[in-house]
Amino acid sequence: MQLLPIQGYMQKIDIQCDLHTHTLASGHAYSTINEMAAEAARKGVKYLGITEHGPAIPGTCDLIYFRNLHVVPRELYGVRLLLGAEINILNINGDLDMEPSYDKYLSHTVAGLHSLCYTPGTRAQNTDALLAVMHSRRINIISHPGDGTAPLYFEPLVKASAETGTLLELNNSSLKPIRHKTEARDNNVEILRLCRKAGVPVIFGSDAHFMNDIANYEYLWPLVEETQFPRELIVNQDIRLVEEFTGKVF
Repeated sequence: MQLLPIQGYMQKIDIQCDLHTHTLASGHAYSTINEMAAEAARKGVKYLGITEHGPAIPGTCDLIYFRNLHVVPRELYGVRLLLGAEINILNINGDLDMEPSYDKYLSHTVAGLHSLCYTPGTRAQNTDALLAVMHSRRINIISHPGDGTAPLYFEPLVKASAETGTLLELNNSSLKPIRHKTEARDNNVEILRLCRKAGVPVIFGSDAHFMNDIANYEYLWPLVEETQFPRELIVNQDIRLVEEFTGKVF
C-alpha cells in the first residue's frame, strides 16, 4: 500500500499497476524481466508494464524483440505482465519510430519525446507533434510530457487526453534531483492542476530502469498534496480505470 498525502493527512491508496518500466533489453536499464516481476510481486503490484524503448534510442533492442514477445509468460510470481513499448516521437510532425504493424504484438503503447532522437521546435510545434500522436489513437500513454525535453502547451494536451483516451503520465524518474530536469516539477504541477480542473485522469509512471524503482512515486506524492489532486483520478489504483479511459482491455 502506498501512502498518498491529501489535505494534510496520509490516506492509503492501493497501487495495482506500474505500466512504464524498462529491462536490460532497453540497453541502459539493469534488471531482467524475471527480476522485475519478482520485485513487483514483493511490492504487491498486480500489473507490471514493461515498455522497452523503440529503435531510435541508441543501444535498445531490435524490432524483432517486439515480434517475439509471445514467448514470454504473461504471468510471473502472480504478477500480470503487460509487454508494450515506449515508442519515440521523432519530429514535429509526430512521426513515430515503430510502424503500426507492430502494434498487434504489444499489450499497450507508450510514446514520448527523448532528447536523443527529437529536436525541439517551437512550443506550438512540439505541442502539435504530441497532439498528432494522441489523435492517431495508436498510443495509450504519453510518457513524461512534463519533463522539459521540449517546451509544450499543456492545456491542449489535457483536452486531447479527454477526447482521445490517451493518458498523460506523471513521471517519477524525471523528478529525481540527479536528473537535473529543472522544469519538471513546475510542469507536472501545471498538468495536475489542469487535469483536476477538467476532471481528466492521469497515470503515474515510475519509468523504472532498475527493479527497486518499480511503483516508486515518491517525488509525485508531494505534488499531489500541493495540488489537492483527487485520488479517484489516479488510475494506477485500479487497472479497470485504465481500461475505462483508454478503451484498451488488459
